[in-house]
Amino acid sequence: MNPDTPEFSPNGDIHGSPDASLGGYFREHERPPAFEGTDGEPYTVSVETEKSPDLRAPWQGYLVFPRWASTGLGVVGHVETPTLVRGSSREEVLRALGQLPLVHVKVLLDAALERRSESAVLEDSDPPSDSPDPS
Repeated sequence: MNPDTPEFSPNGDIHGSPDASLGGYFREHERPPAFEGTDGEPYTVSVETEKSPDLRAPWQGYLVFPRWASTGLGVVGHVETPTLVRGSSREEVLRALGQLPLVHVKVLLDAALERRSESAVLEDSDPPSDSPDPS
């Protein structure tokens, strides 16, 4: 083992720290991790699961990133990932999401913010609907 090269464990922990994965952070700190988004705003992360119509994998999971007011006194918006995990049970999906390294969770937040920015640009560039001509 080279001390200059981080070794990966099955839970995505590269530093031997019990809170380097999403599930590990929740277990160690009893609260969600916080991140600064690429937009400079504060976000936390929530693990979400829901039933799916797929009989082979009836559960799916994704992450929701609530955006907090700069004062920290309330949630003022959110972004979310697409479905990240599918499984045969809710517990299986939660376990898989819990193994995500926090550095990967941050990448997922940044990607969700990018998708939001792209969709806002597309909405702004849409031609006006069939509204009456004001002239």
